[in-house]
Amino acid sequence: MKFEGIKISDLKAGEIINGIYVLKSADFKLSTNKKYYMDIVFSDKTGDISAKWWDANKEDFDSLVINKLYYVNARVDMWRETMQLSINKIQLADEEDQKRIGEFVPAAPLEPQEMLNEIYLFASEIRNTEIRSVVMKLLDEKEEKLLYWPAAKSLHHAIRSGLLFHIVRMLRAADALCKVYEGLNSDLLYAGVIIHDLAKIGELSSNTLGMADYTKEGKMLGHIIMGVEELDRIGKELDISNEVMLLLKHMIVSHHYEAEYGSPKKPLFLEAELLHYLDLMDARIYDYENAVKNINPGEFSDPVWSLDRRSVYKPDIP
Repeated sequence: MKFEGIKISDLKAGEIINGIYVLKSADFKLSTNKKYYMDIVFSDKTGDISAKWWDANKEDFDSLVINKLYYVNARVDMWRETMQLSINKIQLADEEDQKRIGEFVPAAPLEPQEMLNEIYLFASEIRNTEIRSVVMKLLDEKEEKLLYWPAAKSLHHAIRSGLLFHIVRMLRAADALCKVYEGLNSDLLYAGVIIHDLAKIGELSSNTLGMADYTKEGKMLGHIIMGVEELDRIGKELDISNEVMLLLKHMIVSHHYEAEYGSPKKPLFLEAELLHYLDLMDARIYDYENAVKNINPGEFSDPVWSLDRRSVYKPDIP
């Protein structure tokens, strides 16, 4: 049978609902009153929602399969100003519905191959032959996975083809900056944008639906260190000059800006500084867009963790 449940974007506090959602994550925990429960995240094409399965046991937890569709009967509660589900019943969806899982996966709004072609077009405009060869080599090694890889497990661009979408929007913004400010080195800026997050292919594991988790290397090293390692390997393979390698490595190392976010050095040349702000700007734009997409004008969103738990507003003007 084909089951149609209520979308996450349509949930309202106080209702008892029947839904069909992707099981994104599940943790088995012990509450303060010494009772076991499950902390779960469900998702569909319209967003994510946290859920609690109270009084669950280890057998229940072991039976769950991540990245599968589940039928869910639950009550919609409010907890610290955020909706969550209290599960009454959960059941693995039947095989017919499992085949539809692609309908329940958030994805970038642009076609993946078109985004990849646009990135290659920007790369081809890099005039410095050494920089262009490094960028092209990295793209060539990763292009198959780039078509579906997310940019994160749960934060900005954590959607199918999210990494491509993030890079394309940053490249378009970088191109605009180069038209406004004379003297910018577009070779460095385009290269930095394209390569800064490519090691997320490796930091994360992902299936073709863009459902991701962190790898062992991702947890222990992270994409900044992994990106420098990849760049160092390619630089040696292509016999790239020390100056070019140093500049590109620095852009990767500094793009998170602060040590607490993974960057051991702050940017020390202009294009590296701009890379950081382009990265931050696109992440913030995505967070704002995501927060207000399912609310009406004149309303506030649920608190957004990545925006310091601010409830952001959707302007009510024509």
